[in-house]
Parts: sequence; structure tokens; C-alpha cells
Amino acid sequence: MELKRIIEAILFVSPRPLTIKALAKKIDEFSETDIENALKELIEEYTKSDRALVIAHVAGGYQMRTKIELKDWVKRFVREKDVELTRPTLEALAIIAYKQPVTKREIDIIRGVDSSRALKQLLDRKLIEIAGRNEDIGRPMVFRTTSKFLEVYGLSSIKDLPTLKEIEALEK
Repeated sequence: MELKRIIEAILFVSPRPLTIKALAKKIDEFSETDIENALKELIEEYTKSDRALVIAHVAGGYQMRTKIELKDWVKRFVREKDVELTRPTLEALAIIAYKQPVTKREIDIIRGVDSSRALKQLLDRKLIEIAGRNEDIGRPMVFRTTSKFLEVYGLSSIKDLPTLKEIEALEK
């Protein structure tokens, strides 16, 4: 059986992005290099085709997704992932994404209000996680974003977040 077809089938049924290492672990009849090359060919085929799907590099892995321009059509049939966040929760998430690892106190100072409720919602939705404890007095917990955050927002890594200059350019 052709490796590209095997990878395509696995990506099609996987609910989460898969890394090359994860694929190689389960498809041990092929080398990591073979898997990587087959995946590159598959991505290129999907990119060049006029299909509704793409293979996206998100959260450090690969996942089949519908093309963004079809979003409104797909929403008619599939409930969107429950990630709608309130403005205060989005503010807290943005602070964590850009300043991680960050303490609750630092988030509260930037926002000017208590962020307990926002942090709880983000933890419940697994968009952030506790990354350990700070060495400050009282050893407060520090927070960081998760791979689910990357997946939900279509980022390959945290480095893919827009810079302040890019955000300011959008406002002009």
C-alpha cells in the first residue's frame, strides 16, 4: 500500500494534529524520512488541487482542515468548536500568549481587574495550563498556552502570533 494514502487516511480520521514522530511511531514499517517526504508530497498535492481540504501545519503537527473560504458553508452542517470567549477572557488569553509564562498578578496588573474568572474559563477549555511556579515570594503559579490553543487558532507555534507592528498595520 502507498504510504501517502496511509498518511492521508490517518490524517482524515485524526481529531488532533499529528507530528511526524507520532506517525512514525504507529507506521513503523516506514522510516521517519519516508513519512516526512510522503507528507510533503501530500501537502503539495492538496495545495495544488481545487479540493475543499488542506493539510495544515498546526500545533506542531499536521491536520486535515476545510479551506477557510468554505467556513460559512461548513458551519451550516457542523457545530463550530466551542471556543467563543468573552472580551475579558480574550484579553487574559492574549496577555498569556504574548507574555508567557506569566503570573495571575501580572495579568491582573495589565488588565486592571481581577482575572480569576477568565483564567478558570481558559483552564476549563484547555487553552492555557499551569506551567509551574514563579520564584517570587509566595511562589505564585505561572500560566502558558497549550497545544490546543495553537490548534484552535491555527498556529504552528507561538512564534506565529502576529507582532505588534503587524497588528498596528491592520488598524490603519
